[in-house]
Amino acid sequence: MKRIVKISKSFEEAEEWDIEQQINMTPQERQKVAKKLKEKVYGKNPRDVRDCRKNDRP
Repeated sequence: MKRIVKISKSFEEAEEWDIEQQINMTPQERQKVAKKLKEKVYGKNPRDVRDCRKNDRP
């Protein structure tokens, strides 16, 4: 994933540019970015939420 930096003069300009970038991406590119962000936040092997819930039940 290539990082691109753009310095905007206002929040509105930055938001418009961000939306334009997302519109220009293919669905596959958006999924790839979402997966990378998920791995960055939760790690490569996150625990399954359903497994966590099983331990909370009496």
